[in-house]
Amino acid sequence: MRRPLSPTSKQEARCFILCQNLTTLYRPIYLVRLNERAGDICILAGEEIEIIITRDGEWSFENEA
Repeated sequence: MRRPLSPTSKQEARCFILCQNLTTLYRPIYLVRLNERAGDICILAGEEIEIIITRDGEWSFENEA
């Protein structure tokens, strides 16, 4: 049986900071999810905000045009 993937310490710190910033701006956070296949964290917030945090702690907006 495969052991579940856990977020890295860099991902955890970045996720906390980004979630804190979103709530400071009064943006509701609808979902925080670890994609166990890719190892990325996905945050869905507000009307159109989708943020991806990679294993190295770097982040980007996923829904940019």
